[in-house]
Amino acid sequence: MTNESPAPLAFYADPLPNVDLTELQGKLIVIEGPDSVGRSTQVERLRNWLEANGHAVVDTGMTRSTLTKEGLQEAKNGHTLGPLTMGLFYMADFADRLERVIVPALRAGFVVLTDRYFYSVVARSVARHQDSEWLERVAGCALVPHATFYLRASVDEIVARTARGRRYFEYWESGMDVPYGSNRYESFRGYQARLIEVLDSLSERYGFTVIDANRPPDQIFADLRKGIAALLEI
Repeated sequence: MTNESPAPLAFYADPLPNVDLTELQGKLIVIEGPDSVGRSTQVERLRNWLEANGHAVVDTGMTRSTLTKEGLQEAKNGHTLGPLTMGLFYMADFADRLERVIVPALRAGFVVLTDRYFYSVVARSVARHQDSEWLERVAGCALVPHATFYLRASVDEIVARTARGRRYFEYWESGMDVPYGSNRYESFRGYQARLIEVLDSLSERYGFTVIDANRPPDQIFADLRKGIAALLEI
């Protein structure tokens, strides 16, 4: 992929077969960020706000593909995934949702809100010491979003939110398959710091809109709403 992105709803590189881009009338909006940064909460709030303003909305996110969801969860539960296999599994999940959910919704004129995009697949693979170049080539079938909002928080903030919420550090979100430390806490900090570093780099390359996610959720939502309102002319 080049540093200059094509226009929104064009393919980054290799197109999906039998997809007529002139039929895609909706808007594709991505919410990106590391774990525990509040993406899901903001997507839900945005959906309610958009629907209240008369927009038909579809929301999607990682691991929601019916093709891969069950197998991916079983592999994660058994801790049997290697870094390469994990990247391919997540990319298959993305490609299936792109074809079966995102493109049909855009063709119908919906606003599509996606909780992470292929950027997170790349970031997770790089954090596991994989080469991102081949994954980005695989992701050439991705559509260029109208906007990508990157919720960026510090590692300390992410640790605090995770501790307040789940009160434990999940195996994969801690990068324990790599790992980054001798225990889950240390590895969580190291892995999330690396994710943020990679997402920062992708933000520069792909033109994300960076939002300070160290602040309260209402302030984050206000910035998201302002940016999307301008895009949709609400």
